[in-house]
Amino acid sequence: MTISRRTLLAGALAVPIAARPGVAAASLPRLTLPAPTGPHRIGTRNLHLVNGDREMMASLWYPAAARGPRAPFMPVAPWLAMIHNAGFGTDAPPPLTAARLDAPPLPGRHPVVVYSHGSGATRAETTIVVQELASHGYAVVTIDHTGDGFSEFPDGRLSVPDDEGTTPWDSAADVLFVLDQLPRWGGPLDLTRIGMFGWSKGATATALVMNTDRRVRAGLALDGPMQSQPRPAAISRPFMLMTSTHSRTSPEGEPVEELWQQLRGWRLNVRTCGAEHSSYCDHQWLIPQLARLSGTSDEELASWIGTLDPGRAVRIQQAYPLAFFDQHLRGRPSRLLSGPSRAFPEIQFAP
Repeated sequence: MTISRRTLLAGALAVPIAARPGVAAASLPRLTLPAPTGPHRIGTRNLHLVNGDREMMASLWYPAAARGPRAPFMPVAPWLAMIHNAGFGTDAPPPLTAARLDAPPLPGRHPVVVYSHGSGATRAETTIVVQELASHGYAVVTIDHTGDGFSEFPDGRLSVPDDEGTTPWDSAADVLFVLDQLPRWGGPLDLTRIGMFGWSKGATATALVMNTDRRVRAGLALDGPMQSQPRPAAISRPFMLMTSTHSRTSPEGEPVEELWQQLRGWRLNVRTCGAEHSSYCDHQWLIPQLARLSGTSDEELASWIGTLDPGRAVRIQQAYPLAFFDQHLRGRPSRLLSGPSRAFPEIQFAP
């Protein structure tokens, strides 16, 4: 969860966080996530990856052939650390996803999409989009960027944002390492059709990865500031911007406009009326639930999610990323990407 308006949780990696006193989490209502719309059941498995002296956690989501126990949105310890750091005064447990933990994959080869999260965040923050893609036949890899997010290692160590911070290039390096590991995983991965998307800093990392590695055939940026040193350069493959706070015409939008002018292949920029920076990820759905449990004022809630109805945000998150990857990884042209749609009056096409 990007905490641009608050101080990031101080402390080093692998520091345990003590349980908060108060009402037991088991007695509090569990948050919910909307169901995906695709025809396939979903499986997920957690992956502990080691790159030299760097550890990171990732998850693989995929169409599943059978059921199993439902996977949580994220482990309890990093979840509570994250929501408390964001100022929400509740110990409510994280939602359950639609995915079944370690379920056997559906036979076949599925296009791969890799996800990079925002600053001070978690690989779980776009679970709505990830579940939607997996339910429609994609394999999706989500990555926790250690040192820039909330995560938990298999031995119970808690990883939180550190004081030094990381850059979009650091996130891109993690993604490039994961891309190198994909051939070793086997299973239902079609490595000839790889896409990537990211939110905020992860959107910038998406452009940087596409500058560096041609294995990624299409990139989707969810409200990325495109600020890095050096900045993203020309991209000749399909690239789509879904913008709100970081639009090309915003006060700090010069890097976004600079990238737009360097997109040499298929390109598209859509904006959502009433959207805030958080509106393209799970925040738009989960924060109103956290606000109700925490007594958050309507004014503060609006500063998080804007005026876009959470239910409408979910439909946008499910429809547009799927349409983009279907068109550019599967060769299935989508009318949603060709112009305004009566089904989505909130979406504006930027020139």
